[in-house]
Amino acid sequence: MPYIGAFAGEQLVGFVNVAWDGGIHAFLLDTTVHRDFQRRGIGLRLVWEAAAVAGERGIHWLHVDYEPHLETFYRDCGFKPT
Repeated sequence: MPYIGAFAGEQLVGFVNVAWDGGIHAFLLDTTVHRDFQRRGIGLRLVWEAAAVAGERGIHWLHVDYEPHLETFYRDCGFKPT
């Protein structure tokens, strides 16, 4: 599965890694946005794009582990606790 990147010109300002188990399960790793570009919706769009790409590739279950302070962010991205 791919890395999804966000760029400002040629500068990489954010990315997320979609790790895949070879079946129908994948999970997000290392979602990050450069501090100078945060609070602009870039992280949200990265996660949405990662979810879209995963769905296009047959992933039925996309998972993410996160620290408690990121709960609102991932809920806004559409994730629910399981």
